[in-house]
Order: sequence, then C-alpha cells, then structure tokens
Amino acid sequence: MRHAARPPAGRRRRRDRSAGLRARAREADVGPAGSGDPGRRWLGQLPYLIVLCGTGLSLLTMRQGEQDVRSGTLELAGVLLVAALARLLLPERRVGLLGSRRRLADVVALAVLGLGLLTAGLVFPAPA
Repeated sequence: MRHAARPPAGRRRRRDRSAGLRARAREADVGPAGSGDPGRRWLGQLPYLIVLCGTGLSLLTMRQGEQDVRSGTLELAGVLLVAALARLLLPERRVGLLGSRRRLADVVALAVLGLGLLTAGLVFPAPA
C-alpha cells in the first residue's frame, strides 16, 4: 500500500528538476556574477554587442558597391570566427546572448558559418 503523502519517485524527480530550473531562472534575472547592478548586466552582453556591431559594419561594407562585397564577406567571416572563439573561451556567465545552446553546438555553428564565408570570400572572384 502506498503512502498518500509521498509521491512516486518519477514525480519527485520532476518536481526537483523544475525547482532547480526555477532557481536558475532567478539567478539569471539577477545578472552576471550574482549582482543586480544593471551596469554589470550590460557588461555581460558586451561580447554579443561586439559581434552584432561587427556584423553590421561588415554588411555596410558589402552594401557600398560590387567591389566591396568580397572584403565585406571576409570581414563577416572574421567576425563569426571571433564569435566562435569568444564562445569557446569565455565562461558561461560572460557570454551573454552568444550562448543560446550548449557550448559545443554554438562554437560549431559559428565556426562552420565563419569558415563557409571565408571560403566563399577567398574562392569566388571579385567583380571586375
């Protein structure tokens, strides 16, 4: 006979897991390094902001003309490779929005995109 006050082991585990998720969400709301200071939260997003600005600048370079498409592509490839390196080297609390999945998945995705653009920028001829 089961005791009514004690749930089965599967439910207990699920409840414990959801309590852990709620605790992590509360920690994430506080910001990096456990501080509620908005300035520190902004600094936690700095790698993402750098990548975002680099992407925007490389797209602006491509938009200037046909001759600049190749250099803009190479710039964007460099930005993505730097983003992959930052995601690989920075601790979880410092990556900000660069960390959307597991570390390995993020690094592989950014590196593959960066290497693909690097190859495209080097292989395809520049317009005459």
